[in-house]
Amino acid sequence: MDGPATLQDYKAAMLLSGVGDALGYRNQLWEYNESGPAIHQELQELGGLQNITVQLPDWPVSDDTVLHLATAEALTTGKEGEELLQDVAARYVEGMKDMERRKPGPSSILGVSQLRPGTAGGFRVPYNPDSTGCGAAMRSMCIGLRYPWPEQLSTLVAVAVETGRMTHPHPTGFLGAVASALFTSYAVQRRPITSWGFGLLKEACPIAKSFVQSQGFAVNETERDWGYFPQKWEWYLELRGLSEGKGPVSWPVSFGPLERDKAYKSFSLDGWAGRSGHDAPMIALDALLAAGSDWKELMNRGGFHGGDSDSTAVIACCCWGLLYGTDGVPPANYTHLEYRERLERSAEKLYALSHSGLA
Repeated sequence: MDGPATLQDYKAAMLLSGVGDALGYRNQLWEYNESGPAIHQELQELGGLQNITVQLPDWPVSDDTVLHLATAEALTTGKEGEELLQDVAARYVEGMKDMERRKPGPSSILGVSQLRPGTAGGFRVPYNPDSTGCGAAMRSMCIGLRYPWPEQLSTLVAVAVETGRMTHPHPTGFLGAVASALFTSYAVQRRPITSWGFGLLKEACPIAKSFVQSQGFAVNETERDWGYFPQKWEWYLELRGLSEGKGPVSWPVSFGPLERDKAYKSFSLDGWAGRSGHDAPMIALDALLAAGSDWKELMNRGGFHGGDSDSTAVIACCCWGLLYGTDGVPPANYTHLEYRERLERSAEKLYALSHSGLA
């Protein structure tokens, strides 16, 4: 982890995001399981994480990876501005044709059905007060790979907001995209993980608010519904002793699968852990703070819990791959992953684009 992220780290990030998705999803069985202890029991019966060969048909990726690839592959074209947004919209429409047994969420289905790529402003959809889910957060990590540097923060935020609100125009939804993209960029930069939430609140959210106002689209509704996301993040950072962006992290004395389920529910909007735009990246960050370089511990916390476990894992594992590569990850977990080639190819192109022009 010396120096900024390498090409191999980029490839590990995209690859392991898909692995975390497939593992947390378990072909629909674990994404909809509300009991972390039950998931851990099933994991033990499978012989533990090291004995899982992630491959079809039993371990497909979910909608998370399909739409993350759609975002990534649009970004690899090098397009910018509205041309990029039109391309992303077109790829989301195409991606929705690859959803057999992948379980896309209602806001993603509705939002994509309203996109009109190729027409003026066709990447925007009407404001949806119910679009608070994690569908934007789970597909936006690659934005941080494309725009990883501090001087690119306003571009990262703009792209995350606009691509996020293609399906999740509610700020609790699209600010999740900002969080996922931002955390990935921080991982590239090697910023201390203890500072990530602070940076989200103090650096990225104000830029996001100014950007929304500058675009003149659904400004009143967005401002009306803005407060929940930053308030919940302030609450979380206080809970973990990270309000100033510095450690040490404050952990409960006992924090096993049962206690984590209870804690993650307290993070949530509606009792379904990781389902919303604010708490999918929050659980991912919680797992990263605790796991360090331990892949198994990352998955125990970020992927094997009650609730939307694939969406929390897809974010956590992308950041973890940037920090630690594939060291300590059993090859069986990633060698035969569905869409592995596409994930690694997009990582190579994103790395080249993000490093072009750098001395």
